[in-house]
Amino acid sequence: MTYDDEARDEAGAARDFRTLLHSLRVWDGIDLPHFAPEAAPATPLPLFRAWLREAAEAGQPEAHVMTLATADADGRPSTRVLTLHDADEDGWHFGTHSTSRKGRELAARPDAALGFYWPVQARQVRVEGQVLSGTPEAATADLHARSTGALAAALTGRMSDVLPSQAELREASEASWTRAEADPTLTAPTWTLYALAPTAVEFFQGDARRQHVRLRYRRDGERWVRELLWP
Repeated sequence: MTYDDEARDEAGAARDFRTLLHSLRVWDGIDLPHFAPEAAPATPLPLFRAWLREAAEAGQPEAHVMTLATADADGRPSTRVLTLHDADEDGWHFGTHSTSRKGRELAARPDAALGFYWPVQARQVRVEGQVLSGTPEAATADLHARSTGALAAALTGRMSDVLPSQAELREASEASWTRAEADPTLTAPTWTLYALAPTAVEFFQGDARRQHVRLRYRRDGERWVRELLWP
């Protein structure tokens, strides 16, 4: 194949990809729920809990899955998808190893953001704030409240380290599963439960005519200020 042939193939692939993107539809055929921001509660937590429950009841798979955005000491951002473990007055909770990339970034720069997207209802929630580390006791309780697989994964550890081969992962994983099944009370020393204490929480309700409703809760001292945003 000549350079010109490769260039034509690449141009065709690029056209095909753009055609694919333009053919995709957002919220196509969905009966979108109505959101009246004037009736929203005074604080964001009750509304978040209600929206997550409604998303799950509407058939949204993995409604508790979210994107966590962090940045390193130099401000370089990174994101990853993980699960929400709880949401209460202390914040939005998630767990990971303190030695993982996100754990190291949170230690250097505790500001972070969470993003939830529930396309089945055209809803998003964004949570911004500072992340605090929980106690070792809280981390242990969190780990033991989850599945054997979660404990086995935590025992495997070495999250974000370079993996020499899939065979090494299989060997370490099988050993961790054996340990977790034999003793469900085991702990992983670096496993940490984090809580993002929010300073801003935004609720987005999509609209077919692009008249989206965006309601932001912004913390002002001890109180929450509610304000609408242009879509």
